[in-house]
Amino acid sequence: MSYAAEYTRSLQDRENFWLDQASKLDWFVQPEKALSVDDQGLYRWFKGGKLNTAYLALDYHVANGRAEQAALIYDSPVTGRKITYTYRELLDQVARFAGVLSKLGVVKGDRVIIYMPMIPQTLVAMLACARLGAIHSVVFGGFSSHELAIRIDDAKPKVMVTASGGLEIQKVIPYKPMVDASIEEAVHKPEHVVVYQRDFVEAPMQEGRDLDWEALEADATPHGWVELDATDPLYILYTSGTTGKPKGVVRDNGGHAVALTYSMRAIYGVKPGEVYWAASDVGWVVGHSYIVYAPLLFGCTTILYEGKPVKTPDAGAFWRVMAEHRVSVFFTAPTAIRAIKKEDPEGKLAGQYNLSALRYIFLAGEHCDIPTYEWVNNILKKPVIDHWWQTESGWPMLTNPAGTELLPVPPGSAGVPVCGYDIQILSPSGEELGPHAEGAVGIRLPLAPGCLPSLWQNDENFKQSYLTLYPGYYASGDGGYKDENGYVTITGRMDDIINVAGHRLSTTEMEEAVAGHPAVAECAVIGVADAMKGQIPIGFVVLKDGVTIGDEELERELVQLVRTKVGPVAAFKQAIVVKRLPKTRSGKILRKIMRAMADGTPFQPPSTIEDMSVLGELEERIQPNNPPKA
Repeated sequence: MSYAAEYTRSLQDRENFWLDQASKLDWFVQPEKALSVDDQGLYRWFKGGKLNTAYLALDYHVANGRAEQAALIYDSPVTGRKITYTYRELLDQVARFAGVLSKLGVVKGDRVIIYMPMIPQTLVAMLACARLGAIHSVVFGGFSSHELAIRIDDAKPKVMVTASGGLEIQKVIPYKPMVDASIEEAVHKPEHVVVYQRDFVEAPMQEGRDLDWEALEADATPHGWVELDATDPLYILYTSGTTGKPKGVVRDNGGHAVALTYSMRAIYGVKPGEVYWAASDVGWVVGHSYIVYAPLLFGCTTILYEGKPVKTPDAGAFWRVMAEHRVSVFFTAPTAIRAIKKEDPEGKLAGQYNLSALRYIFLAGEHCDIPTYEWVNNILKKPVIDHWWQTESGWPMLTNPAGTELLPVPPGSAGVPVCGYDIQILSPSGEELGPHAEGAVGIRLPLAPGCLPSLWQNDENFKQSYLTLYPGYYASGDGGYKDENGYVTITGRMDDIINVAGHRLSTTEMEEAVAGHPAVAECAVIGVADAMKGQIPIGFVVLKDGVTIGDEELERELVQLVRTKVGPVAAFKQAIVVKRLPKTRSGKILRKIMRAMADGTPFQPPSTIEDMSVLGELEERIQPNNPPKA
């Protein structure tokens, strides 16, 4: 079936389309109806169906011919270790750790916070929770103790699971002191903390509360799966940058399993038994969906990579992993590609590896600028697919559906709507806009399966945050436009639209122009306050390694690039060379912080920031020596 036919059916015959997708799973009780509405007026998927996500990801495959297939490859250049787990071996570990949690009193509906690095035990803990029907909440390892305390008080976990520490290239990050401080700060106190001791850092243990993972596991009895309703929660994932009461995105079991299984076939074009690698972190939604659940649900081999795209040991790290493990489909963030491009501008390291198994490269997490897209496309000579989704959606909403029909999507576009998503571009008053008119990206309700049904114990905040701005639509918070062929371009968060002398302009378009300069590795353009024009744009650029060009010459060339590609109306007159851009640990540039710095307004660095020292470097460059040019 063509993409157009499949997409049309997904909207016009939604009920039967999704029941067909659901029938591909091994339910304990098949759902009789796909879509329903709950007592709060919120949409729910596959009510009445009964299943268990861990069973589908492990037990089902062991019983149906994949017991000795590799399920998980752990590749850790920071520790020098590589371990492969078959489906049978991974099931044994998950069942045993489910027994550990059960013995500690964890039952269906209890919450378990997991604060772990990229190690196999993290996946085991997640799947063990899913096996019991406990609701896991993974918090990115390295988050501050204060942010962890906020999540403890919101989720109220019975048990926390952590490791003694993580490695950032060669830097040891002890986790346990942050866990201890977070529990001390939190009002809610978990009954136990299970600690996996790593050999390079030993965690202090509090008698009576803290328990050793390996000692518990050695004495554990394997636990079977628990039958769950499709609408039972699988996990809570807190949105990044949260202040005050966090938004806990809830993922259900049924819609999640159906959507992710469908996505592996229709979107990623991968086959059961192949190796699929999402180079992300399990602390983020990409890691939940495409390191842990989707590959295992679909019977693939997934890679858990404890390392960086560069410096572990060099900018060929990703290519080495792909060649060594015969990766068929690869998924990462544009930020990772830009980091590789900065250190290896000509892409010479990629030529040292056999990447013949690789079919597709998928990019997501932020807008992929055209120069980055073209660079990786030219280096690898493989289809590069930019696609768009959010923590809230849990899986893609825009893509080029490689598994259905590879479309001629133009560079810079995130593609076409995924089946089940009726995506429209809206005016401020909520009217649907025509081709090339930029507006807010909204999704006509109902959302597809797999999307958040609500926020954790806060239906009203869910409605207020996402459903009230444009009645009948989910407000994504992103801006964009469609072309005459229906291809959608995401231009960035709506607050990245700046108003220059009455002209509404996208800083993303300016970034596209700046990134096209041969000396620029990555960049950010922000709008800063200006008494005459309201706002004016300023560019911040990081140069490629080995590039030598004078700041004034570079600025002159970048100004001309923006004038040529965006127009004089952009009023782009200043470009500042910096060593680094402030980013979250997931690679998103903190433009809001940069705007506050440039405007001289107070700001609070988010808990997700990768490195606080970069803020000091930026402040020196922005103020007072570099006031915006009028």
